[in-house]
Amino acid sequence: MNRSLLLCALGALTLSLHAAQAAPSTATKAKPTGVVKILALNDFHGQLESPGTFRADAASPLVPAGGADYAAGYIAAARAANPNTVVVSAGDLIGASPMVSALFHDEPTIEAMNRAGLDFNAVGNHEFDDGKDELQRLQRGGCHPTDTANSCRGAEVGTPVPFEGAKFRFLAANVVQKKNGKTLFAPYGLKAFDIGGKKLKMAFIGMTLKDTPQIVTPSGVKGLVFRDEAETVNALVPQLRAQGVESIVVLIHQGGTQTSPSPQDINACAGGLAGSPIKDIVARLDGAVDLVVTGHSHAAYNCELPLASGRLVRVTSANAQGRVLTDIDLAVDTATGDVTGVTALNKVVDRSNAAVTPNVEIAAIVAGYKTLVTPIANRVIGRIMRDVPNTKDAACNMPAGELVADAQLAATAAPEFGGAQLALMNPGGVRSPGFLYAGSPAGEGDGAVTYGEAFTVQPFGNSLVTMTLSTQQLRDTLEQQFPNCFGQTSFARVLLPSAGLRYHWDDAQACGAKVREASLTVAGVTHPLVVAGAVVDGQRTWRVTVNSFLADGGDAFSVLKGGTDRLGGAQDLDALERYLAGFLPPAPAYDPLAPGLAKPRITRGDAGTVCP
Repeated sequence: MNRSLLLCALGALTLSLHAAQAAPSTATKAKPTGVVKILALNDFHGQLESPGTFRADAASPLVPAGGADYAAGYIAAARAANPNTVVVSAGDLIGASPMVSALFHDEPTIEAMNRAGLDFNAVGNHEFDDGKDELQRLQRGGCHPTDTANSCRGAEVGTPVPFEGAKFRFLAANVVQKKNGKTLFAPYGLKAFDIGGKKLKMAFIGMTLKDTPQIVTPSGVKGLVFRDEAETVNALVPQLRAQGVESIVVLIHQGGTQTSPSPQDINACAGGLAGSPIKDIVARLDGAVDLVVTGHSHAAYNCELPLASGRLVRVTSANAQGRVLTDIDLAVDTATGDVTGVTALNKVVDRSNAAVTPNVEIAAIVAGYKTLVTPIANRVIGRIMRDVPNTKDAACNMPAGELVADAQLAATAAPEFGGAQLALMNPGGVRSPGFLYAGSPAGEGDGAVTYGEAFTVQPFGNSLVTMTLSTQQLRDTLEQQFPNCFGQTSFARVLLPSAGLRYHWDDAQACGAKVREASLTVAGVTHPLVVAGAVVDGQRTWRVTVNSFLADGGDAFSVLKGGTDRLGGAQDLDALERYLAGFLPPAPAYDPLAPGLAKPRITRGDAGTVCP
């Protein structure tokens, strides 16, 4: 062989060796694969109708978005294109819902999702708003045990009577019953697919955030233990492997947010979810996990984050209220069942998309419930002079929350109703958008507040509780507003005070010294509560009204559990309705800027520009 031929032969051999070294990666990609499609949503909150317009990113137009009928249309189209399609929810499917669902105990949402084709719903914190017994009823079916007027209305809307229950499965891997050590619902669901003539199984592990007991009414989770999310998943992996499962999807009601300004690109991952609870959870997950579908933060993102092994895994979230669906394709090795690739795309549920056919059965069911609720919802109960939104300024003042606090004080100020001297309202209990001046399509007119709008702001049905707190307890409650202070979680929850209570806080100070000044004006007399960070007359007592959620220590306000001489009061929504009635003609409309409301009630001393 001459020299040139020898060199050519050596070169060919070298290329062959390089190809052989690369073969494992190439061979994996070359193996026959099938595609399993997952459509995911989160934080639907019973939003059966469109919540309004939405855009995918700053460059995209606003489009009418959401609605259960159109979400079902997108799902049907996906299933028609690929029969190996699974539809999942990462929690808060129900709870904090609009009146068209909430008045009927969220039975309308369950019925709609049955017909949309939902397969699995990981429980979220709002699934526990009415307690575990009610959540179990929604799974199994049957009428509400006490509210016969607003349950099992299927004969009027075209659904079975009694209420059919969820045809999809609630999942609760980390929610354990103390009495028997069993999970409240199944920890995971298995789905079998026929891919390339071979049956393959995929596992869907569902759970909620471990801090759920601190953000729901304690009575709703009595007898339940909420375990660590990552530890729960990792303990299940060997069980699933023993069943021959190679593909594992985690559905978790916990999330994060992007750091880019609004409107955010729903398919971006600005900031990599840094500082978000979900990033820490994912970083501790077993390397066997193939996909993580998240929720809770009401954000949209499309990320890749490292698992405990260092391997990147797809982590998604689809905004909230049915505006977005996450369309995910998992490439599965037909020989082994391993997931070999994941692609995801967040898609706006665009009601103007002519290629999507809305589900007419769901539309008819929603219309039926709408007919039942409209006479109640459209009743005008008050008037406002301008918007009273639930947005917060840098010090965390919130106009809608202040209105609610004032209503609760008014309802409990009389001695026979509690003798309250102040009220405090949790910001999470004041739902978006607050009270808007512009009239709705119902035709009530500008400035009119309807019962339905008030219900949207206050959907939880909490009762009022008036209790006695010392000045020290009141100051400690205000200190519990801040992350990791006095037992608070990692989130700030700055309470909204009624007129008369004013306080000044400084986040640069240590826990226990963040509230620098506080005073309470009662019957024209102002009493100092905190001066230069020191409590004044710590044993003096005050009558304080909060809702039953806070009274039981909700949102980690454990100090309130020590309140004494408790007196139960009206429902929060009834108190709000009575207060707003004072602003019907001939009385002037409610003005959130009126000097008599003594605003701002909260001031801030540090350099922060956004409510934490």
